[in-house]
Amino acid sequence: MDDIGHNDPVTRATGLGSFPGTSAREAIVTVRDLMLDADALGLPYVPETPARGPGADLIGRAAGLLVELPVDLQPSGWRFTDRPGRDARRTASFWTEDLDELAAAYDGYAGPLKAQVAGPWTLAASVELHRGERAVTDDGAAREIVQSLAEGIRRHLADLRRLVPGADITLQLDEPSLPAVLEGTLPTASGFGKVRAVDRQVVAAGLREVLAATSGPTVIHCCHPRAPLPLLRALAPGAVSIDVTDASPARWESVALTLEAGIALYAGCLPTALGAAGALRVQAVADGIRRALERAGLGPEWLAEVTVTPTCGLAGLAASEAITAHRIALDVARELAESQER
Repeated sequence: MDDIGHNDPVTRATGLGSFPGTSAREAIVTVRDLMLDADALGLPYVPETPARGPGADLIGRAAGLLVELPVDLQPSGWRFTDRPGRDARRTASFWTEDLDELAAAYDGYAGPLKAQVAGPWTLAASVELHRGERAVTDDGAAREIVQSLAEGIRRHLADLRRLVPGADITLQLDEPSLPAVLEGTLPTASGFGKVRAVDRQVVAAGLREVLAATSGPTVIHCCHPRAPLPLLRALAPGAVSIDVTDASPARWESVALTLEAGIALYAGCLPTALGAAGALRVQAVADGIRRALERAGLGPEWLAEVTVTPTCGLAGLAASEAITAHRIALDVARELAESQER
């Protein structure tokens, strides 16, 4: 496979993780072909296919990377257990299948490749302790998740680099539950109360430790409307990934501060509601991003720091709609890249 160069800064496009269907091979090959047939504007990624069932979902996949912290699936969700069981074996089997298919699809490839993993706080908010409460309610358990996930990600990235040795791997941490963890809005197991908020410094320290699991590029993705940009900016990842479809002028001011701090933007500008992406006009989306940056005081040269994405994963779409969303993202990136040269 040809080397795909990305030496010059330019607007690009990518997906955020999940993809429709139950075939890992079909998802991986489809994403590869879409992202690499795009004038070097596409960032290929390792797609997730949660329709395969438990263990292929965001939380199950990340829990499967935990080192010496086995989980089991209960009616209420994933829960820590004393020893690995059937669910852990199924998750491991999905990971093996994904990595085998990835190695075959990217044989000989040299270039960028993005991998997604649920972040430590979304994992701690979702996985239960033995007694049924969320792990985030226990400081010691949350700390163990941070340490175990960091080690699991190190091992996972080592596997990816061994299987695709020419890949320049970007690690994306998915943290959709981050605002709820910080604000104390997660419901307790009983449903009658709320889990106490976690201190921002503790949250930041946990994220920083997991980000340190790689020396390569990093992205923190939070599609929640209240994604905490100041906190994410303080962590100095390579990029932040947020939903900008309804971003206010104040939000774009915070985005401008983030860009000026040397942190790139993954702009979630394509709604993932069923069929919505297909109705978007490329020019209108591109103009919206360009004008928002201008109002925040940033010229067209800053578009090179933008990667165009859907607002979230695409598993809820039909395969044809997911493909359309990717193509629109690439067309928007192309329009923005061309506008930098005008």
